[in-house]
Amino acid sequence: MSGETATSTSVTTGPDTSARPFGYINPEGKTAMLCEQDVAVRNQIDAELKKLGYLVSQPVSYRDALKQMRYHVFDVIFVSEDFDAEVSAANNVLLYLENMNMTTRRKSFVVLISAKLSTMDNMQAFHKSVNLIVNKQDIGNIEKILRQSIAEHDDFYRVFKEKLRRR
Repeated sequence: MSGETATSTSVTTGPDTSARPFGYINPEGKTAMLCEQDVAVRNQIDAELKKLGYLVSQPVSYRDALKQMRYHVFDVIFVSEDFDAEVSAANNVLLYLENMNMTTRRKSFVVLISAKLSTMDNMQAFHKSVNLIVNKQDIGNIEKILRQSIAEHDDFYRVFKEKLRRR
């Protein structure tokens, strides 16, 4: 017995959850994901979201963003049209959100950050499958724009969300 050596065995306890953006959070806590590579724009939006009471996750790539969305439904998602993409048509985060189950998708308020499109252009937002468009020049007013747009969104989907809660 003294000549025997102990062998270690690895025990898997479940799926890899290292991509979870937050540990335990209060169920009433609001969360946001910020997919923006321009540091100045990202810092300004991050500061405003934190003032509004959001916990903010900032993925560094579209793969990281997709992993995080697999484990958490964010209340607000900001996506730059050129986030980790060569051209805006190939934005993998927007493509993922576009193809998401609609019941899950409606739980998130998606904001497209654009250098070309106009702020609060509802037709372009509909065309891009997002809730709101914010032009980079209007980032200084993001708190006011976001408050107004989320209030309108909540009013519009109030009955729908109440029905989902009752299920």
